Amino acid sequence: MPASVNEVVELLELEPLEVGLFRGSQPRNSRLRRVFGGQVAAQATMAAHLTVPEDRQLHSLHAYFILGGDPAIPIVYDVENVRDGRSFTTRRVAARQHGEIIFYMTASFQREETGWDHQDAMPDVPGPDEATPMSELVKLIDAEAADQWLVEWGGYDMRYVGDNRAADDPSREAVPAVQRMWFKAAGELPDDEAIHNAAFTYYSDFSLLGASLVPHGLIISSPKVSPASLDHTIWFHRPFRTDQWLLYDQTSPSASGARGFSTAKVFTEDGTLVASVAQEGLIRQAKK
Repeated sequence: MPASVNEVVELLELEPLEVGLFRGSQPRNSRLRRVFGGQVAAQATMAAHLTVPEDRQLHSLHAYFILGGDPAIPIVYDVENVRDGRSFTTRRVAARQHGEIIFYMTASFQREETGWDHQDAMPDVPGPDEATPMSELVKLIDAEAADQWLVEWGGYDMRYVGDNRAADDPSREAVPAVQRMWFKAAGELPDDEAIHNAAFTYYSDFSLLGASLVPHGLIISSPKVSPASLDHTIWFHRPFRTDQWLLYDQTSPSASGARGFSTAKVFTEDGTLVASVAQEGLIRQAKK
């Protein structure tokens, strides 16, 4: 993972190899056995952005994680020009390693238009200054892991708001799982919408699957869980900056068949709904 916001930006600076073909680097200090899924999705998002006109804004992406990535070698991103229309532009991105496709994504871009406008209201939650830094929560579980956390996730500032994990929480009757966090890049990002979209996509894979474990009293890093992202979708509703606080309001309507399904609304501090996210992932019970 990126240890600083500068490394986040470096990971999003893809090397062009040919028309529609790019190479993405790996984090320098990661100890993961496989590439973090959010990194692949973020680099694929940048690759798609690099092939569309500047007047087109990303409004949705739909991705499948097919194989675990190898963190020891770069990833090659092959962008297919599916369609260039008067209002919409569509790209399909294949990420490859060792001669195999490890990830697929379709992204749709739209020319700016005006129209009707409405949104859900942001929940009433404590602000980021009142929330608990994730590093402090990790430290309560494992002090040594907290030091490694700062190395692995230093590129993002994350504050935990809370969840409805308690069995006697009356809200669980209506919504089995709620999990909320504030997050932003840990520093200023360039004034480039593509970078902000990709940096957001990077983080969006961090905690969403974990929401599906809330009703079961588990966290994603528990040795009882064997997790993996399967598919991931983001709808970008309104422009935003990923270096300003965003509320990740996550819920999990269902878990079954060793898969957890989670959705999220993303709000700015002033209550603007800027994105929606959905993910299904593997939450297989680890073998003893």
